[in-house]
Amino acid sequence: MSKIEIKNFNLYYSDFHALKNVNLSIKEKCITAMIGPSGCGKSTLLRSINRINDIIEGVSVNGQINIDGKNIYDENTDVDFLRRNVGMVFQRPNPFPISIYENVAFGLKVNRITQNKKEISFTVEKSLRDVWLWDAVKDKLKKSALMLSLEEQQRLCIARVIAIAPHIILLDEPCSSLDPAATHKIEELTMQLSKNYTIVIVTHNMQQAARISQDAAFMLLGDLIEFDKTEKIFTNPSKKSTEDYVSGKYG
Repeated sequence: MSKIEIKNFNLYYSDFHALKNVNLSIKEKCITAMIGPSGCGKSTLLRSINRINDIIEGVSVNGQINIDGKNIYDENTDVDFLRRNVGMVFQRPNPFPISIYENVAFGLKVNRITQNKKEISFTVEKSLRDVWLWDAVKDKLKKSALMLSLEEQQRLCIARVIAIAPHIILLDEPCSSLDPAATHKIEELTMQLSKNYTIVIVTHNMQQAARISQDAAFMLLGDLIEFDKTEKIFTNPSKKSTEDYVSGKYG
């Protein structure tokens, strides 16, 4: 079942045509990887799914991105509500310079989901357990989040996202600043989370895309070149440019 339907979607940075008539169907509770060389448009497309690009001056779009059948670019869309339902994790961990507890509780409070202290504490613990961080931090909840390792900070950022119960999680190269052992933990966590969330990940790491995703989209110069099962993209792609990229001829 499709969770996200992208139809004839174009994005411009002023006069620069960054995304060109993209059509893509992303399945629910599945990991979809977006791959391609730097500057191909994959991160721009990812950020279009929760309209973070709106804050960039000169951006304009046409076409549709439908989530659960509703076009998120309709003029009556509540963008704040959209971003609650479509959470995002960035390349480098960005915990707030406050306590571990308050990082996870932040979204609950700022979105006025609950002000009940027991409910907040329950959600903080559950979110930290869901990212396999609770046992490591349960005695340090009042300490600064900045004391955590980079990998723990990234898991904390994921906990902060899932605390407000999104349906979709966008991951923009979430392991780019992590070592191989930490990367492995984030990959395992991502696969576990996909049982409950629709996940779209941008990655430059071909092995990562092959390991964790079910579907993969290859982009080049703003065009969606090929979209298929990940196994097919990596073993028997339909397009020569896809084969050249996944085989390492350019990147």
